[in-house]
Amino acid sequence: MSDLFDMGRAQHNQPLAAALRPQSLNDIIGQDALTAEDSVLRRRIAANQLGSIVLYGPPGVGKTSIARAVGQMLNKEFRQLHATRAGVKDIRQLADEARIRPLLIFVDEVHRFSATQADDLLAICEEGTADFIGATTQNPYTSLPKALVSRSTILKLEPISLDDMLTVVQRGLAHLTKLGIKVTLSDAHKRVIAGRSGGDARSALTTLESLAVGHAEGAEVTITGEMIEEVYNAAPVNHDRSGDQHYDIISAFIKSMRGGEPEAVLYWLARLIHGGEDPRFIARRIMIQASEDVGLADNTALQTAVAAAQAVEMIGYPEARIILAHAALHVARAPKSGSANHGISAALTAVTNEPPLPVPMHLRDAHYQGAEALGHGGYRSPHKDPRGWVEQEYAPGMEPGRFYQSEARDAPTFEKRADEYWERVTGRPVPKRFGP
Repeated sequence: MSDLFDMGRAQHNQPLAAALRPQSLNDIIGQDALTAEDSVLRRRIAANQLGSIVLYGPPGVGKTSIARAVGQMLNKEFRQLHATRAGVKDIRQLADEARIRPLLIFVDEVHRFSATQADDLLAICEEGTADFIGATTQNPYTSLPKALVSRSTILKLEPISLDDMLTVVQRGLAHLTKLGIKVTLSDAHKRVIAGRSGGDARSALTTLESLAVGHAEGAEVTITGEMIEEVYNAAPVNHDRSGDQHYDIISAFIKSMRGGEPEAVLYWLARLIHGGEDPRFIARRIMIQASEDVGLADNTALQTAVAAAQAVEMIGYPEARIILAHAALHVARAPKSGSANHGISAALTAVTNEPPLPVPMHLRDAHYQGAEALGHGGYRSPHKDPRGWVEQEYAPGMEPGRFYQSEARDAPTFEKRADEYWERVTGRPVPKRFGP
């Protein structure tokens, strides 16, 4: 038979993150929009019509805590399944139990559910037998069965802000004090733990616990910078190289290069490097942007990007970070032109959707005997004209500017100089994508 001392020991041995798990939505830190009094979630709870909910967000932002708090508020027993271990049989057993007592079924990593598992679960929800909350770190619109998405309310959780994370750390310190563990932690070191948690409350509490436990009983623990570094050196990096975080950060990196923002470029590049992204992957993205976004405005950007890709193959981390920064900053700081990207995209659309144009006779292969008898001939080489250009048809009926439109702006770029040259030689204006 257990007594109060057993309960105290159990609480003392419980992981800090578990011990501080919120009991209601009022205790949730950092998801104000989701837990507000007039939120969708609150209204569903008030009406006792939760139905099917999917919580979508990065690790450690409170998905499981919210699910448990909802169960408490609905006065329903909480039944947790893991998508990789729960079979159809487990789901049907829960359905039988739900007919006896009110249940809230929670499925972690619901994106791992098969369509069959999802169908069985949805049947339970649609009959009103039980309520359901799923949690996923993956984009539900691309990772979940369509039937589950269409029948669920998708609620997105955000990483916890620095200020809210400081509240989490402070709450952890208060709980340790209750357990008789005296911890001295400066405000500066609190901010380090809060900042390096990456918006993951569980990570911050686990770090705090690692720093506080295991010292002599009754001793006051003063946390130092060296102790914090020791813990983080042993901790895994919070970066999912195959999930949403991977795609969101590389997207921010690409768009920052396109936008010419060097500070942002270096920050997102550092996030990729710190997260352990393959330097060859980063270099490939820089090469693509060198043509897609810089293109004819500065042809040397592609040369830099290609050289960087070759260099990181030979060097690797940590020095490869300098080479990647060099190439990314070249792309970011260069003037921009998307004419190559827009031009080939428009041409491929035409080739895909329209009848093929015949090759003009004067452009056809004429190097073999008998070509002249077939009518192949009449080509005039621009090299034989003093201007380096002759008037002749290259694509029948092709209007100037249908595919290629210059994106030269006021900067003295290659494309700007080329426009001026061809306008002078041909006497015709070069089609412009922007302005006169």
